[in-house]
Amino acid sequence: SSEIFINLNRFVFCETVFYLNLYLIIMKKIHVLFFNLLFFMVFSQEELKSLDATLSNYEYPFEVKYLNFKSQNQDLKMAYMDVLPKKSNGKSVLLLHGKNFNGAYWKQTATELSKLGYRVIIPDQNGFGKSSKPSQYQYSFHQLAQNTKQILDELKIHKINVLGHSMGGMLATRFAMMYPETTEKLILENPIGLEDYKTLTPYVSVDKMYQNESKQTAEDIKNYQLKFYYDNKWKPEYDEWMYLLAGWTVNKDYPLIAWNAALTYDMIFTQPVVYEFPKLKVPTLLIIGTRDRTALGKANASADVQSKMGLYQNLGKETQKKIPNSRLVEIENIGHLPHIEAFDKFIKPLVEFLK
Repeated sequence: SSEIFINLNRFVFCETVFYLNLYLIIMKKIHVLFFNLLFFMVFSQEELKSLDATLSNYEYPFEVKYLNFKSQNQDLKMAYMDVLPKKSNGKSVLLLHGKNFNGAYWKQTATELSKLGYRVIIPDQNGFGKSSKPSQYQYSFHQLAQNTKQILDELKIHKINVLGHSMGGMLATRFAMMYPETTEKLILENPIGLEDYKTLTPYVSVDKMYQNESKQTAEDIKNYQLKFYYDNKWKPEYDEWMYLLAGWTVNKDYPLIAWNAALTYDMIFTQPVVYEFPKLKVPTLLIIGTRDRTALGKANASADVQSKMGLYQNLGKETQKKIPNSRLVEIENIGHLPHIEAFDKFIKPLVEFLK
């Protein structure tokens, strides 16, 4: 009878643990669904502010200047911020934004670096932010690097540290290979392109990508960022970066914005830099949030391949082995945007590397 009693207790205990775990999982799902519902109820009650193609009705954190130049037989303008320190240490840092962002999200990083004496240059690439969005343009990382170099030449900056996030990491890599004499050090923050997407997932034409981009809504943008950037844990400070994309979707200029987004997607997909990492000749720092699962075209891949794409806890280590004279700083349980999600853990290794 004592054995029966013990077994009965074990059974009751196991059942209790099972239902407790089930309850916790259900409550977590309910919490996420409730938060999303609340978020979109607010958007339905307050009309989303429309933002035009060059964000003329959105104020950047620092004064915006423009480089007017001719490229591919077109007159274009490239917006940038030039943040000067009160007391200069004689060094400069170039901050290159990702595909779903613009220069504004570097505010905290630029402010901190400026306090430390660095001059900070923050461009919006053409097709992004406040810069021109041409109706036809042959986008390439070479072209964007060359455009960016023109800003530095205009400002007579001959040596600079280059920091790129996400797509900006691919651009920073290309810039460093094209202009090693200008690049003092290279910093890659959760760069995309650490794997060759075109070998893993089917190609999607520019026309099809344009159709996909044209259908984007605030809800789509929020859900994507929530899932891939923030591990289903949204914070109020993330709203602004989602809003900058969502505000475009309700503006009359959105077809042009969506077209440029499709063209730059094609650039990323078809122009890998992963094979050229061994050719880098400058000291390099990788700052990797290991929870990141970002991978271009993942939704189009088979389920088996999807599970193997964008595994940054592996990609960071693999990439560090490929780049000569490189260091790796991994930030555990942080996703695609360390400088937004965990600024203190991001800025410390950055500053130490820049010294």
